Amino acid sequence: MVNDHLSLTFLGAARTVTGSKYLLTQGGHRRILVDAGMFQGPKRLREQNWEPFPTDPKTIDAIVLTHAHMDHVGYLPRLVKQGFRGPVYATEGTIRLAEIVLRDAAHLQQNEAEDARREGWSRHANPLPLYTTDDVEQTLPLFRAVEVHKPIDLDEGLSMRLWRAGHILGSVSIRMWTGADETTENAAVFSGDLGRHHHPVLADREVPMGAPSVLIESTYGDREHPAPGVAHEAFADLISRTIARGGNVLIPAFAVDRTEVVLLTLQELMEAGRIPKHVPIWANSPMGLAALDVYCDPAMAAEIGPEFAGRRFIHLPTLREARSKEDSIALNNPAQPSIIISSSGMATGGRVVHHLQHMLSDRKNSVVFTGFQAPGTRGRMLVDGATELKMYGRYVPVNAEILQDDEFSVHADASDLIDWLAEMNPRPTTVYCVHGEPDSAKALARRIHTELGILGVVPEQGEVVRL
Repeated sequence: MVNDHLSLTFLGAARTVTGSKYLLTQGGHRRILVDAGMFQGPKRLREQNWEPFPTDPKTIDAIVLTHAHMDHVGYLPRLVKQGFRGPVYATEGTIRLAEIVLRDAAHLQQNEAEDARREGWSRHANPLPLYTTDDVEQTLPLFRAVEVHKPIDLDEGLSMRLWRAGHILGSVSIRMWTGADETTENAAVFSGDLGRHHHPVLADREVPMGAPSVLIESTYGDREHPAPGVAHEAFADLISRTIARGGNVLIPAFAVDRTEVVLLTLQELMEAGRIPKHVPIWANSPMGLAALDVYCDPAMAAEIGPEFAGRRFIHLPTLREARSKEDSIALNNPAQPSIIISSSGMATGGRVVHHLQHMLSDRKNSVVFTGFQAPGTRGRMLVDGATELKMYGRYVPVNAEILQDDEFSVHADASDLIDWLAEMNPRPTTVYCVHGEPDSAKALARRIHTELGILGVVPEQGEVVRL
C-alpha cells in the first residue's frame, strides 16, 4: 500500500502575522510548500529571512500561492537563490501581481542596501539585499497559472482545488487531498487571507469543501470591525481639517488592493461633497499604479464585483501620478495641500518612509493608516502613540496627527472567520489558527471551540503535525 499520509510543518505565520509558509509532506518524502512569505515587522522576525531554510529548497517539489502580498510571496526569490526549481502554482491574478510586487521588492532592497553602505547607517560593512532583481527574473518563469474551482493534479496522487478568498485580486483558499476521491478524509484546507463577506471591489469570497484539518488566518481573531455607520466619518473629517489648516494627508497603503480601495473611497467622498473636491491626490507608488492597471484589465473581469467588471472604476479628476524618483522627492514639500498615497502600508520601507521623515514633525500634517499594523512596524508604533520615530539612522519627532481607519480592512474579523468555518461542509475536526499574533490566534481558537464545538489549535513555529 502506498504511503500517502500528510503531515504539516509550520515554517511561518505561526503565532505571528507574517512570513506565511506551510510545508505539506506527502508520504514522508514529497514536499509541497503553501505560500512563501517574507517575515516583516520586528528585527527578530526580519532576521529569520536570512537564516538557512529549515528544508533544503532543492527538495521542495512545488509551491502553491494563496495570493500576492509580500508576507505570502516575498520569500520566493530567496528560495530560488538557494536552489528551488519546481513549479509555482497560482491564479493568473496572483501571478500578474506577484511579478509587480517581487520586482519592486528586489529594487527597494538593492537601493536600501546601497543607501546603507553609502551613508553608513548599517552595522554591516557591506550590506546586501536579501535577493536581487536577477533572482526575481529567475523566479518568474517558474509560475504556472491555475484556475479556481477546477481540480488540479499535483502528481503522485495529490490534488488541489481553489476557491476565491475575496481578499485581493487572485486570492484563493486551497483544498488539497490524496487519492482519486475528492471526498477522502486525507485532506486539508488552507484559508489564505480571507476577505470580509463583501469586498468593495472584488467578487465575494467563497467557502471551500470541508476537510478534517483546516488552517485559518487569525489576523483579526480577537476583534470585530466597526459597526456600520456613516462610512469613513473620521477619515473624511481629518482630510477636511488638515487641508483647511494648510497641511498634507499622508496615507501609507499597500500597493496591491489597498491603494485601489483607498482611491475608490476618496472618489466616493469627493462625489458626496464630504471632502474638498479641488485637493490634489497623488498616487506615489509605481507598483500601486501598475496593480491598478491589473485590477482594471478586462481579462480580470471574473474576479471583480459585477458593478465594476470590465471598466476602469477610478476616475478622480485631481488624481496625479508620481512615477519618478524626482516626482516623489518633490512630494516631501508639495506646492499645495495634498493627499499623498504611498507604500508600504505599515511604513516598513519604500517611498512612504521618506515622506514620514519630512512630514511627521509638522503639526499641520496628518498620517492615516488604513489597516492592520503588525507589532514592531513603524505604522504600529505611530498608531500606538510614539512621540518619535527612527528612520535612516535619525530620530524624528512625531507632531503630525495620526489616525487609524479600520474600515479599510479587507481582512475578515472574528465573526467573519467563524461564519466561514460554520458554512464548511463537511465540518472540520481540527482548526489551526495561524497568521495572527498570539492573543488573536488564541482568542479565535477559543471561539471555534465554544461556538462550533471544533478543536482549535494555535501551532508553534517549526511544529510538525500529522493531518
